[in-house]
Amino acid sequence: MRTVTVHRLAASVFFSAAVLASLGADDYPLRDAVECTVRGGLPNVFAKLAAGKPVKIGYLGGSITAQAGWRPKTLAWFRERFPNAQVDEINAAIGGTGSNLGVFRLQHDVLRHAPDLLFVEFATNDGGASPITIHKAMEGIVRQTWQHDASTDICYVYTLAHETNLELLQNGKFSRAASAMEEVADHYSIPTIHMGLDVARLAKEGTLLFRAAKGKTEEEKRAQEGKILFSGDGVHPYTDGGHVLYLEAVARSMAKIKPVGKPVPHVPGKPLREDNWEKAKLVPLSKAIRSNGWTQLDQTRDSLAKRFANRLPEMWTCDAPGEWLSFRFKGTQAGFYDLLGPDCGQLNVMLDEQKPRVVRRIDGYCSYHRLASMTVGSELDDTVHTVRVEIHPEQPDKAKILQSHRLPDLEKSPAKYDGIAWYVGAIMLIGDLVEQSSEEQAQ
Repeated sequence: MRTVTVHRLAASVFFSAAVLASLGADDYPLRDAVECTVRGGLPNVFAKLAAGKPVKIGYLGGSITAQAGWRPKTLAWFRERFPNAQVDEINAAIGGTGSNLGVFRLQHDVLRHAPDLLFVEFATNDGGASPITIHKAMEGIVRQTWQHDASTDICYVYTLAHETNLELLQNGKFSRAASAMEEVADHYSIPTIHMGLDVARLAKEGTLLFRAAKGKTEEEKRAQEGKILFSGDGVHPYTDGGHVLYLEAVARSMAKIKPVGKPVPHVPGKPLREDNWEKAKLVPLSKAIRSNGWTQLDQTRDSLAKRFANRLPEMWTCDAPGEWLSFRFKGTQAGFYDLLGPDCGQLNVMLDEQKPRVVRRIDGYCSYHRLASMTVGSELDDTVHTVRVEIHPEQPDKAKILQSHRLPDLEKSPAKYDGIAWYVGAIMLIGDLVEQSSEEQAQ
């Protein structure tokens, strides 16, 4: 048991203008904050657990789920309470990504592993997305899952990040992203858990420090004594602080969810939005037409390709100016699932007859390689489109791009940052590829 000293603070009853503006609350209805909305429950997975059958729990989310925190803690919780069932996880968390990528990688990262329960955690990383985009992506995740296996239960979980969201919760409201997800959850009777309500309550009472570096000096330690330290950056919880509270929220919620419903197949029914991303998918890059300068990296031997082999179906690379790839598709959206990195450059990206645009594959964080995505076109007419991408001949000024605290690494290891490479593994598509003629391939 955790012992805390409670100091009650006066609660504000109004939202600040900054909070409202930053979260779009002035033009989008925010839901009342509750820790758990049970809806249809999770009857299929609880029936399997009670019967001692093997169960796989999928965790689809961002960096908060990728941490050694609420994900392994809840997995251990299920194992402890259902010792006769073999409970395993499908870890499909990728830092810095939201539902707009999750819906494309769902089949590759989760569904092919046959989950019985799927936790979806994207409210934090979807904070800057429009409610419409959130609806399309989150609904696509639901419909893809139930078309793959109608017995798979789904639960949305919301995390707490940034002081603006903290203030909203303390005033009884969900963030815009969580509010948008609640609409999808209502439509499909999916249970939802906000893991941060207790965090907000304890912060208001003064027994929890929302953003605090762990004290190193005796004075700092005394100032923090008796208080829960939630996070060092206001986003990623401490394993022994915020993630413990997240686990407790899930445990309390599961006690409410467990008795609800009877095991039956899920029927998707009529969609909330006809234009949802149910047909989002990854297409291996080998399906595209490529110039001769491309190399497919061996995902069992090449060190970089091996690092991302569990995420990218293939990895191709090219670093010569003017080399290109192209494909045609019939559909409404296309993009690429790729890497950003220190030796990466920029691209000339062309859609149909539009003017080429330059897209960089390096950003301020790129002292290392990480997964990323790039949209070429969205909300397109459902007709045939042509995509062509060329390696740009000019290397961007990486000293101007990198964050200031990463510049010493550039100065120390300039060769690491030298290059105009592109590493890419898949086409992100809502639609289908169209076969190209030999004349089209030669253009």
